[in-house]
Amino acid sequence: MAKPNYSGTFHMVSQDNMDAYLATLDINFALRKIVCLLKPTKQVEHDPATGGMRIRTMTTFKNFDMDFSLGKEFTEDLGPVDGRVCQTTVDWAGDKLLCVQRGEKEGRGWTHWLEGNLLHLEMRCEGVTAKQVFKKAV
Repeated sequence: MAKPNYSGTFHMVSQDNMDAYLATLDINFALRKIVCLLKPTKQVEHDPATGGMRIRTMTTFKNFDMDFSLGKEFTEDLGPVDGRVCQTTVDWAGDKLLCVQRGEKEGRGWTHWLEGNLLHLEMRCEGVTAKQVFKKAV
C-alpha cells in the first residue's frame, strides 16, 4: 500500500498544552508566551519516490526549516527552537511520520499524520505532550 503524500501548505487551527511542552524544553517564560500566540503555517514538500522531505514552519516571529530523507539519521540544529543539537531520524510508523530526536532531553520527538485535509502534529519531550492541528490550504 502506498504511503500518503504530505505535500501542501497547512495553517494552524488549534493547539493544546504548548506552554508546558516549551517549559520542558527550558524555554523562558516570556518566549513561551509569545510562541503560544503564534499561528504557524507549514509548507511540506514530500517526494514519495525518493523519501526526501522538507518541512518549513513559518511564523511572524521565526521560521524553521527541516530537510531530511526518511529513515536516515541526521544532525539536527534546533538552535532556532531551544539552542540544542540532536541526532534525528524521521521514518514511517504505518501512515504516520515518526520523529525521534536523541540528545539532552529524554523522549523527545514528534508524530505527524493526516486525517482528510487536516495535518496533526504531536510533540513529545520528557513525558509532556503538546498537539497542533493544521488545515490544508486550498
